[in-house]
Amino acid sequence: MASPPRADYKQVWESVSGDEDQAKLAVAGYTDEDRFQEMADSTVSLLEGTVGIGPNDVILEIGAGVGRVGPALAPRIKRWIATDVSENMLEHARRRCDGLDNVEFVPVSGWDLRPIPDSSVDVVYCTVVFMHLDEWDRYAYVKEAFRVLRPGGRVYVDNVNLLGDDGWAFFLKTANDYKPLERPPNVSKSSTPQELRIYLEHAGFENIEVR
Repeated sequence: MASPPRADYKQVWESVSGDEDQAKLAVAGYTDEDRFQEMADSTVSLLEGTVGIGPNDVILEIGAGVGRVGPALAPRIKRWIATDVSENMLEHARRRCDGLDNVEFVPVSGWDLRPIPDSSVDVVYCTVVFMHLDEWDRYAYVKEAFRVLRPGGRVYVDNVNLLGDDGWAFFLKTANDYKPLERPPNVSKSSTPQELRIYLEHAGFENIEVR
């Protein structure tokens, strides 16, 4: 059976997330729970060191996946909003966040944050997700982040850096592993720092820092 096109994010990610281990493999390449928790703590530390997080913040994640970050982040903030294109992923995230009363799970189209009201959150972050999106949809999410953030809000986005040695090796591995017509629709694609900066600038963000 033919794979769905890459930009049909809902079908692509529903097809690889039937159970939690399958979903973990699709987004991270491993299923080890201890490693997942370590990566969640690492993401929280990354957010603390970049956009900052506080106990009164409403924070939204674009592409929450199985909810790796939620259990580590939600106890430290006012509310965590998990958005994802896949209903399967959100079900996995709900189970992982069982017992937390300040979390919300919102299905989205894969191209926007339409269910989220304007100027309603303090921080938007999107980590290990842009690699799975086409460039136009990366920019669409940056614009949507600007829309849903309150004045003075902060955004964090990342991707594999094509200009670094590791990023170039990552690029070559995909080039060598797959023939053009055999690439999975969710295969990862890198970015350059300049690409992400231009999205942020054109969306209206100021005080942009690229690391």
